[in-house]
Amino acid sequence: MEFKKNQLVEVEIDDMGNEGEGIGHADGYALFLKDAVAGDKVLARIIKIKKNYGFARVEKLLVPSPDRVEPRCPSARPCGGCTLQHLSYEKQLEYKFNKVKNCLERIGGIENAGSFMEPIYGMDEPYYYRNKAQFPVGRNKAGKLITGFYAGRTHSIIDCTHCSIQHPVNEEILKKVLDYMERNHVEPYDEKNHRGLVRHIMTRVGFVTGEIMVCLVVNGRKKELPNLSELVESLKEVEGMTSICVNSNRERTNRIMGSKVEEVYGPAYIYDYIGNVKYQIGPLSFFQVNPRQTKVLYEKALEYAGLCGDETVWDLYCGIGTISLFLAQKAKQVYGVEIVKEAIEDARLNARMNRMDNVKFFVGKAEEVLPREYEKNGVYADVIVVDPPRKGCDKALLDTMVKMGPERIVYVSCDPGTLARDLKVLGGEGYEVRKVAVVDQFGHTGHVETVALLKRKGQ
Repeated sequence: MEFKKNQLVEVEIDDMGNEGEGIGHADGYALFLKDAVAGDKVLARIIKIKKNYGFARVEKLLVPSPDRVEPRCPSARPCGGCTLQHLSYEKQLEYKFNKVKNCLERIGGIENAGSFMEPIYGMDEPYYYRNKAQFPVGRNKAGKLITGFYAGRTHSIIDCTHCSIQHPVNEEILKKVLDYMERNHVEPYDEKNHRGLVRHIMTRVGFVTGEIMVCLVVNGRKKELPNLSELVESLKEVEGMTSICVNSNRERTNRIMGSKVEEVYGPAYIYDYIGNVKYQIGPLSFFQVNPRQTKVLYEKALEYAGLCGDETVWDLYCGIGTISLFLAQKAKQVYGVEIVKEAIEDARLNARMNRMDNVKFFVGKAEEVLPREYEKNGVYADVIVVDPPRKGCDKALLDTMVKMGPERIVYVSCDPGTLARDLKVLGGEGYEVRKVAVVDQFGHTGHVETVALLKRKGQ
């Protein structure tokens, strides 16, 4: 049967895709449907036709899956943030475990991957777990000042000051900022004409310290915000308010933050802990957004590293040194590599703050720094920990890791597809996967973190 755009079809959802979308078939033709879960029977409207598959939207839910639940957030469906809030948390964990397992087997060529995978590490409380938020500001069609999150795959703002996965304090902060803007006639940024002042409201919350940061991202400078002291006095009423600052971003870009930060109240940073390690976090710092699960993730990486106190460890893509400092608690020497200069400055500061003198950081591409230090300066590794971006590791980096011949490689990944691809490469060079831990770092979304331990074959 040949299908057409806008055609209505009944579809039974029998699987779920990489982003948490439902997958069903009509006369053998695969359809991908957002907001559908395995076990649903739906009336679907086809919105895009491809040769072997298409995309559709749920027009009507005919028979709900037994695993379907009512989302806690009324904005869950249109918002681009939570793509799985309509699926029971137990089934979310099962979906993520299987997602990693299937990637390891299909892409990585690893047989019976489930035999060395630990049970998934889920959250005790899968709500209100995020310590960082970036809320775009604008006006709705009626001209009302709003903030919230972008609808999926758009820049249309969903009016939402209460988010079920962000720290609850954000709602109070957002209302205070919007009230200040209304009273002082401060216009939100309009990306179509590049006018208006306030682009985003960024917040960070220290889950251990209780310290709070608010940063206004503006199409201008701090001095252009009228009666700023009024906003400061209002925000200071929020318990834990530690840092208020302004970030300047005048570019016509989708990038949220600019490079210039101006202090308004307090320092342009807050502190927080992961385990026993203290970190200074600024508006531009990369810091894991789920501190409780990050502790689980890093403790698992530390366990897999198997450190006894005599090892030299390389931490590649180290950011502000979060994993490096965790490892330094038990290693003889840790070397961290990161391409972002500002992140390395933060990493060095965090090392000094924690009085860790067995950590050294390098600025540069991991695939360039590692070969240089190994081949020219003879620096070796007992253990290599790698935590790359979604695209995975550069081939040159994998080659150098193999040349260095560490006893153990600990691979931390935010993308099971590229993880599996890289594990296949390392497997062809004499390393085999011994353990895998899946950690649910991002509840109600399709994203998942994984830690894999590799050892040389025969060890």
